[in-house]
Amino acid sequence: MVEPTTKTNYKSPHVEERFHAKPIPKYGIGEILRIEHVVKHAEEYYDKVGIVAGWARTLRSAGGNSIVFIELNDGSSMASLQIVVDKSLPNFEEVSKNTAGASFRIKGKFIKSPAKGQAIEVQCNDAENHYVKIVGPVLESKTYPMSKKGHTLEYLREIAHLRPRSKYVSAMVRVRNSLAHATHLFFQSRGFFNIHTPIVTASDCEGAGEMFQVTTVLPEANESLKTVKTIPNKEAIDYTKDFFKRPAFLTVSGQLSLENYACSMCNVYNFNPAFRAENSHTSRHLSEFWMIEPEIVFADIHDDMDLAEAYVKFCIQYVVENHKDELEYFEAEQIRRAKEEKKPEPEVKLIANLTNVMNADFLRMTYDEAIKVCIEHDKEGKVNFETKLEWGVDMSSEHERYLTEKVYHQPVIVYNHPKGFKAFYMRLNDDDKTVASMDVLVPGVGELIGGSQREERLDVLDKRILESKLDLEAYWWYRDLRKYGSVPHAGFGLGFERLIMFCTGIENIRDVIPFPRWPGHAEF
Repeated sequence: MVEPTTKTNYKSPHVEERFHAKPIPKYGIGEILRIEHVVKHAEEYYDKVGIVAGWARTLRSAGGNSIVFIELNDGSSMASLQIVVDKSLPNFEEVSKNTAGASFRIKGKFIKSPAKGQAIEVQCNDAENHYVKIVGPVLESKTYPMSKKGHTLEYLREIAHLRPRSKYVSAMVRVRNSLAHATHLFFQSRGFFNIHTPIVTASDCEGAGEMFQVTTVLPEANESLKTVKTIPNKEAIDYTKDFFKRPAFLTVSGQLSLENYACSMCNVYNFNPAFRAENSHTSRHLSEFWMIEPEIVFADIHDDMDLAEAYVKFCIQYVVENHKDELEYFEAEQIRRAKEEKKPEPEVKLIANLTNVMNADFLRMTYDEAIKVCIEHDKEGKVNFETKLEWGVDMSSEHERYLTEKVYHQPVIVYNHPKGFKAFYMRLNDDDKTVASMDVLVPGVGELIGGSQREERLDVLDKRILESKLDLEAYWWYRDLRKYGSVPHAGFGLGFERLIMFCTGIENIRDVIPFPRWPGHAEF
């Protein structure tokens, strides 16, 4: 086995206490308390009267129709709050006729729950001026799409406007929210400036040409918005009459623009949407997604790797410390779905995997070393790759996951890739064959981060632009950075949805974004 050339000496620091999520007294809006706070701090609420609001996950009558049980959830946590409605309430009959999905505002007394598995519940009766206000009834209970339990993820994508009411998606959104929060905490605490880079651009950062065009010169869509009149030949379009007077596109990355500010304000980052017009239907690709892209100056590829490792560990630690319930739920769901689909259970459970990554040093090895390991193991029969590797070929997900899950059992950073399949802006190494690039690979996902040291030498950059068959003049402003006070700098891009997939164990990228966009799907 080829041993990695270097190991990082980075040790995961403890997340500073001031960064931890802390409960806020009077946690909610106005008089309304959040269910998460009530459940977590149950003893503080015993025998007190308060107001909660949310949606009924279940609603059933009991005791000869003398009591109604409402399982109320407001999206703030995995837990719901049981509401026990007594028939003494004036509108008891009206309440009892409601179904799952109805929304309520409820005032009642918090008591220690006699039921197993819950610490607190709410009693509502007429004796103490309690009430159950029906804020929004379900008008067509037979057609309510969330009336059943155990909906498939494919089905939930078809009702994206209501799927946040499912345990699965609401849990994902809470983790997603915390990862976004942790991202800003990480960079802001280290003196980075958050830069809002353009969404509309005239530059193709990756040089792949898979970009959505932004234009006002195409014929208008018809009233149904489902079809478009005949589009003229691209060559026939007079771009002098277009909105920007030139071809413009939705950005695939904010990196090039971000470098402008890095070369003036030092360390910067963005957290922006990105768009790819790639006709891909795989479980790892979206047409619209979010990117986190830091740029650091007076820095090389090794500084870049250090930053990437520190960032990933910070995010994982933040989620592990603040979302125990959600992670336990996702871990159980992984096992349940594996059994349901008759697949083997994960060798390393979700929480253990996150903990391992958080505490392990990321191994570092060159592309040459990584390729050699994969080729040797394939020849020896230890693995049978669908895609065979040779030098100069980019590694696919199966190779990346094999290294992290089967060979080293921990994250691996592969660096110094052949220039042939890497972007023009990556710094050319002295061997004239490889560039100072790096990919962070993690178990369960494969590539999580891609980054590089940027080419700061104008003559070399120009050569790389021309080799990539790109228009030199189109990058005049990017080239100017190399003319006026050029400095070594580096950065990386992390697809935010892939980070969420890694932290939750969710296998399809369409299930880790509120409104997924992929070819043929943009209804919601």
